[in-house]
Amino acid sequence: MDTLRGRDIANDHDEVDYAVENPAIEAPPEIGSDERRMHVRAYNYWASLLGDRSLPSIEDLNPSEIEDFGPHSVLLDFTVGIDDPAVAYLGGALRRECEIQDHIDHISEVPSRSLLSRLTDHYLQILANAAPIGFEAEFINQRGAEIVYRGILMPFSSDGDTIDFIYGVINWKEMASRDLTDALVEEVDQALRSAPQSLGSRPVWADGPSGEASRASDFGDEMMDSLDEDAALADRLALARDFAQEAGNSDARTRSALYRAIGLAYDFALATRDAPEDYADMLEDAGITVQARSPMTAVVKLVFGADYDKTRLTEYATILDYARSLIMPAGSLADHLEAYVGGIKGLVRDVRDSRRVDTPAKADRAVEARAKLRVAPAIALSTLSTDTDGLAVVVARREADGSISIVAALPQDAKLTQQVITHAAAE
Repeated sequence: MDTLRGRDIANDHDEVDYAVENPAIEAPPEIGSDERRMHVRAYNYWASLLGDRSLPSIEDLNPSEIEDFGPHSVLLDFTVGIDDPAVAYLGGALRRECEIQDHIDHISEVPSRSLLSRLTDHYLQILANAAPIGFEAEFINQRGAEIVYRGILMPFSSDGDTIDFIYGVINWKEMASRDLTDALVEEVDQALRSAPQSLGSRPVWADGPSGEASRASDFGDEMMDSLDEDAALADRLALARDFAQEAGNSDARTRSALYRAIGLAYDFALATRDAPEDYADMLEDAGITVQARSPMTAVVKLVFGADYDKTRLTEYATILDYARSLIMPAGSLADHLEAYVGGIKGLVRDVRDSRRVDTPAKADRAVEARAKLRVAPAIALSTLSTDTDGLAVVVARREADGSISIVAALPQDAKLTQQVITHAAAE
């Protein structure tokens, strides 16, 4: 276990090698360097929020907007008590790993033997040290799989002095059993021996047994292109999900894998037109309802998961709507995103800007109301109703001859009426 103190490690925003400064928590070989860098970025993000304070403000933290490590994070709220803190935020990737289907309010509701349950071993140290805590371990999870994980917990405050929130970022890798690993190696050897000469000896998996997460780029591309035009809808969905998972689990390749996943999601959307019954079955199995105003949202939920970050889902659905409006052919969207200035963010921004230009501006209600009362007929004072105290809140208008006319009155039982009377009495 190792304690990280922000002032000792970094006072600027440059990336600091977390493992070099803290060799005691060097990642196990099975986890690999990508996961280690995630914690460097998480720590640097925390340090960047410090400023001249001893603790970052919780007001500056919005996990749902952190595209990098947000899905692997959890935010605990200790304002309700130390023994059973509230779960203020739970990232989609962490939720899926822990197999949490329903909403949870407190840490006590986390399934036992899930990865998230391991946090209780560490968060009390944060309160004692008032500094980030790094940890790593391995255990057998609720599925009986061996999990190697690494985490960092970082303190936040609502008043600048008290630690009443803790933000955690966790990454993990599920270890294959020795029997399964040996079987996979034998299977790969056989595949390579029987592969056409044109393929040479390129690997057929994206993450080798050593866990170094090296992408089989050329062969992976050929696998993607091997889907025929008449490929089953389920195969297209599976391929899109594979790239979506790759985008979520990798760091250096995130953008390329994400663009490919969105492109494959669009190809899947095009294919649903020829297999509407299969598509309907998939939606029903996933518990997803198609929204008439945004049908592509259902597609991206199928690919990325219904509990994926809502902001990202909306952006991806916007991109698919954009591609459909241009009648883009299958297989072209990923390259389009690669070439688009600003990538995903730039395209979504431009689409939304164009929509605002095309949509007539909403009428200003205040302007409309004033225009209406300028020509409204005057109310006879004898017909003006008052409350039991003889009071009324009215709108008056000065006429061209200098006289004052009453043109409207607030209802006596309206909440605003009492507020106006209260404010008037205070003057």
